[in-house]
Amino acid sequence: MRLPSVPQKVIVPPIKCQGIKTKLVPFIMQSIVWDGKGRWVEPFLGSGVVLFNVNPRNALIADTNPHIIAFYKGIYDGSITPALVRHHLETEGELLLKTYRTDRESHYYVIRERFNKNGDPLDFLFLSRSCFNGMIRFNKFGKFNVPFCRKPDRFRPAYITKIVNQVKAVKKIMHGKDWEFKVADWRDSLADVEATDFVYLDPPYIGRHTDYFSQWTDRDAEDLALAAQSLPGGFALSMWQENRYRVNSHLADCWSGNVVRTMSHFFHVGPTEALRNSIIEALVIKNGYETSLPDEIAEPDPRPVQLSIPLFKPEFQ
Repeated sequence: MRLPSVPQKVIVPPIKCQGIKTKLVPFIMQSIVWDGKGRWVEPFLGSGVVLFNVNPRNALIADTNPHIIAFYKGIYDGSITPALVRHHLETEGELLLKTYRTDRESHYYVIRERFNKNGDPLDFLFLSRSCFNGMIRFNKFGKFNVPFCRKPDRFRPAYITKIVNQVKAVKKIMHGKDWEFKVADWRDSLADVEATDFVYLDPPYIGRHTDYFSQWTDRDAEDLALAAQSLPGGFALSMWQENRYRVNSHLADCWSGNVVRTMSHFFHVGPTEALRNSIIEALVIKNGYETSLPDEIAEPDPRPVQLSIPLFKPEFQ
């Protein structure tokens, strides 16, 4: 696919994780210029939402999290099918509901312990869709440690069908494509990038607690900035720019001289509307690979607005 492009409908992936770019996909795809002739390179795959919507013919896909790579590589090579996903979620979801009545939360932790021993990709999917707040987080020993979301009926038939349909959509996108999946550090992924390739970077957000598999330091972020700006082809970096409390100085310190596009959108940090906050997301683009869109785009605030109704006195008492 060539960029810029406007997705008719944003494809939502089956894996959920913090920082997922679902709401930002149209903004990203409309901000970048790329002829699609080389590879789309993603060293930080995460949920995969940008990759699946860009839908490139050729791609190098990497992440340090082996479980994300194993899951999507399984769909790509056919070892994970929609039918297998449905069977797994129906079976384990039924056990989750049954055991919760007698031993609250027990089956979730059975799956978590089993996953931490053998790393089954289907167990990883189960955990990512039933853990607290959809977080992906591992301890320093590489063990998944997010607690249960405490919704024993999580895997209702409609919810399972929704996940299966997401797997089907990803499988359809992958069909006939030349995609290479690697468990690798970003340095390895960028080592053989060519001038026709385009690199999309979505690293852990510096200055925020976002570790989901490996640690990310200020030095890592600085090294990435130097490496990216030495690439022979185009690149774009997703990064937070500002929230109500502070400004991210890393962008000015390490990425100045590039084009910066921003989009303001909203996110939840809790269950109530009072905990809904705005953040300005930045897309840093190498000069010459940007479109002519406005530099700043705002997502409409979907919160209900209270209208004032004028009071009047009746003509007749």
